[in-house]
Amino acid sequence: MLHAVAFALMDSINALLIGVVVALGVILPRGKYKKVAPLLILGDWCGVFALAAVTMVVLDKLKHYVDAFMETPILGLVLIVFGLAAAAMTWLQRDGQSSALTSRLLTPLRSASWLTFATGFVLGAAQSITSGPFFAGLIYLSQVDLSLWLRYVALFLYAALALSLPAMVAIFVGLVRSYPESWAGSLFARVQENKEKVSQVGSYAIAIILVIMGISML
Repeated sequence: MLHAVAFALMDSINALLIGVVVALGVILPRGKYKKVAPLLILGDWCGVFALAAVTMVVLDKLKHYVDAFMETPILGLVLIVFGLAAAAMTWLQRDGQSSALTSRLLTPLRSASWLTFATGFVLGAAQSITSGPFFAGLIYLSQVDLSLWLRYVALFLYAALALSLPAMVAIFVGLVRSYPESWAGSLFARVQENKEKVSQVGSYAIAIILVIMGISML
């Protein structure tokens, strides 16, 4: 269970969603931000939860193979490969690439609507389906002996953990908008000035943790 929690927390370092939330905090009036940001986060959570539920159904149907897989060092090797690949992609990523994508995503987020929820849903599902930690955590969660209803309570909490950092960022940005002269406002300004470096540090941290966890499983 602890492995599942750790992987869910790693999956919460979603640079794209965090970038969108921060951009909304900059461009939207405070009243609109309070409506758009929660709807976006809710949509993202639903996307993550939906993908997690589908994945868990598949893992349950393939339980015999998953059990055999967990007795091999293959998962450790996969995590090492994911970690090295994440580090390589972070190093090769062009400056401004993520900012350009963030700008394109802001179009349907100017006001709270069903498009806001839909954009969050797609972001959540798309980010998770390309995330090694997301699936690794679900594999470990599938190994826990739980009743059916407890399994889906666990999935609910898993999706919540996977959205914990973006949700905290959304709350933090809301505080900054309400109290721009506070310490939070000063910290936000410094992060904005170095947002590319902050994103890279987070990506490299995930890569290092994945490699370390992979090695520990060999």
